[in-house]
Amino acid sequence: MRFTGFAIVVLTLVNNGFALAQQNAKASSGITLANRADSVAYAFGVSIGQDLKRTGIEQVNADILAKAVTATLAGEAARFDADEVRELIMHTVTGAKNKMDERLKGEALAFMESNGAREGVQTTASGLQYEIIRKGTGETPTYADTVTVHYKGQLSNGKVFDSSYDRGEPATFELADVIAGWQEGLQLMQAGAHYRLYLPYEMGYGERGAGEDIPPFSPLIFDVELITVKKSGDATPVVTDPVNESGR
Repeated sequence: MRFTGFAIVVLTLVNNGFALAQQNAKASSGITLANRADSVAYAFGVSIGQDLKRTGIEQVNADILAKAVTATLAGEAARFDADEVRELIMHTVTGAKNKMDERLKGEALAFMESNGAREGVQTTASGLQYEIIRKGTGETPTYADTVTVHYKGQLSNGKVFDSSYDRGEPATFELADVIAGWQEGLQLMQAGAHYRLYLPYEMGYGERGAGEDIPPFSPLIFDVELITVKKSGDATPVVTDPVNESGR
């Protein structure tokens, strides 16, 4: 992660609009937004604060920050040249990110260790963990096959970030095209089975995460029902008994 500067602030404003300022202002004591210009100023402040927080910086001298912004907008000369500004920012951001990364990695490891100790949870040599909710009786997919599944994905805190159930239809994909935890986990299953997979972050979206929904270093939990397996080169999928909806 790197400090993105004013470009991110402006982009955030374009994407989120001025409603962000008006919404958050209600929860901010002592801030009165009398007009659109006040809302614009508040929106910039929110965006700058969120950008700093994403880098792991949770405390900053807001008074100095505000004075620096005011002086710069007024055309006053900066106390530091461009290289010094860049060095101060990058040194601080790098340190904060490293500290945040270590905390997130520690939390991820603690979750996987605690979860792996639960009764019924099995752990493979790679670190993938799984529970068998319902066994299947059909074909087991290989790396080259295409599968159709119903699934729900959530973070270790229980927040759901994706669900084919919510969309009302299963997903079909080639096993070679998905994350490592799915590739290994699905090859443990037979069509008709329902497993709960616990992916260490290395087998999910790694140190970067994915978009806004999956933070860096996130262990992932997937409920997966394997519906059909289409073997590589086959014209039709291998279908087993219909998935028992009540067994979810």
